[in-house]
Amino acid sequence: MQPLKQQHELNTGRSRMAGRIGLVTGGNSGIGRATAILMAREGAAAVVIAGRRAAEGQEVAAECQALGAQSLFVATDVTQEEQVARLVQTTVTRFGALDVTFNNAGFQERRAAVEEQDSSVYDQVFNANVRSVFLCLKHQVPVMAAQGTGRIVINASVSGLRNPNPGLSLYSASKAAVISLMRSAAMECAPRGIRINAVAPGRVVTDMMLASGIADISAVAAALPLRRMGKPEEVAEAVVWLASDEASYIVGHVLAADGGFSAS
Repeated sequence: MQPLKQQHELNTGRSRMAGRIGLVTGGNSGIGRATAILMAREGAAAVVIAGRRAAEGQEVAAECQALGAQSLFVATDVTQEEQVARLVQTTVTRFGALDVTFNNAGFQERRAAVEEQDSSVYDQVFNANVRSVFLCLKHQVPVMAAQGTGRIVINASVSGLRNPNPGLSLYSASKAAVISLMRSAAMECAPRGIRINAVAPGRVVTDMMLASGIADISAVAAALPLRRMGKPEEVAEAVVWLASDEASYIVGHVLAADGGFSAS
């Protein structure tokens, strides 16, 4: 019997994720969900969905399966090392490899002045946005290094590139840390065949963005060069491109999928 990846390559022909085993953290909704589905549409052999909300995660897995990719939801809190280790091991045990990961899980505090933020919120933001990326890298890199190849994309934010972002000081600082972590890891891992990059969304309509307390979305959209907010599917295209062979010479890069916000 042929390995899963080879079977799928025969069935799908050429596409950006043909035959690859993908993993998406925070894949229950928003950009993570859109990316998991796009991976499946682009020919992934399997897509593993990691997140906390089982019902939503299983729905995404079912959508991926309907598109021809084997899929599995693994309930995971990516701030907990033992759960991240189990997630990676489950992926490799079930599907035989780990080719592409999108480390997407994150958290944004509600808008408030820095002196009004509580230290517990600081811990929540940095654990979800920075610790989780560190733990994912720690457990994903050895698997990919043993394979001799791998692609990792990390979800950063234009908030980590362009400040100030009034009311979101913790989120902005955490995403700046994520970008620095990504760049250092990319330089370490490139000689081992692992490409690591980041995508930096800006002004994209997701549940997390809406929960942060934007008062007038239409006013925000009107101030952007494209005069509209972004969609999760548009960021997903950037993620899949960075993970594809089309971006084979791109390492340690932050791709701003922000409708021109960071350039304006």
